[in-house]
Amino acid sequence: MFIKEEGKSLNIFSMIWGLFFILLGCLLVVNRIFNLDLFNAYRFWPTFVIIPGLIFEIAYFVTKKAPGILVPGGILTVLGILFYFESFTYWNFSEYTWPIYLLAVAIGLFQLYLFSGRSKGLLIPVFILTTIAIIAFVCMFLNVASQMYNSGIIIGVIFITLGIFALYKGVTTKKI
Repeated sequence: MFIKEEGKSLNIFSMIWGLFFILLGCLLVVNRIFNLDLFNAYRFWPTFVIIPGLIFEIAYFVTKKAPGILVPGGILTVLGILFYFESFTYWNFSEYTWPIYLLAVAIGLFQLYLFSGRSKGLLIPVFILTTIAIIAFVCMFLNVASQMYNSGIIIGVIFITLGIFALYKGVTTKKI
């Protein structure tokens, strides 16, 4: 597929293959230098999720046509990055990273909103999905924090501090 721009002819497929080979070469060099063992099946499979996502993203930004491909592009790219993280951490954090699945859809839809004429209706699911993900992250953070510290002591100390502050304000307030 060729695109003509001001006397230039761009071959999208050559550009995509070129980027693919550059990325693959960088991965091979990093793999060899840092001995990461990137190219076993356990670590390499997210590549088959992230590459189609990046192809969708690149295809839109090169052609500036069909912004609908940004939705699967955004979703697959975010999930590919998440799957790389999960495979490198042996899925130890998967109980905490599940809201990213919601954020992946929100990011894909938000990209569509940004590059397709800004239809306000797209912001409703983006807002709902993002809000649910943020609430889930906050709840998980609070749960982990309460497990790390005895929450009864922390809440008690907070109430004592509030009580001392209220007494201080009551004593120092002058009536006119």
